[in-house]
Amino acid sequence: MSARPQGSSHRPGTGKRIVFPRSAHLLRHADFERVYKQGGRHFAAHMTVFYLRRAQGEGLRVGFTVSRALGGAVVRNRMRRRLREAVRRHWPAASAPADVVINPKKALLKAEFTDVLREVERAFTVIQQKLGAALPGTK
Repeated sequence: MSARPQGSSHRPGTGKRIVFPRSAHLLRHADFERVYKQGGRHFAAHMTVFYLRRAQGEGLRVGFTVSRALGGAVVRNRMRRRLREAVRRHWPAASAPADVVINPKKALLKAEFTDVLREVERAFTVIQQKLGAALPGTK
């Protein structure tokens, strides 16, 4: 058995730290709007994930939208922190250039964190499958 705590930020066996780099955060309002209006959707039990291929750049950029209807600031920040940690743990090593917006549902607050992790992982897999087939140089 490993002495590493359960919430470890390292990938087992690699010695490398899992990161969700600041450069991979989606921040601009215009980018969020573009993803909502032009992108695809993936529905899960605790969240809806919007995604849109970018013309240039590398890898995913991820943003979070937590509506005021879901609760007060403390509740919304807790949701954001849980989602950010799930994204960090399942950050893909190589991915299609895309913008992703994760929009949680109220059920996320009561969900087991393992369920949230599974849904984020599944969403990234679906996005890779749908956008990966259209990567330049592959047909």
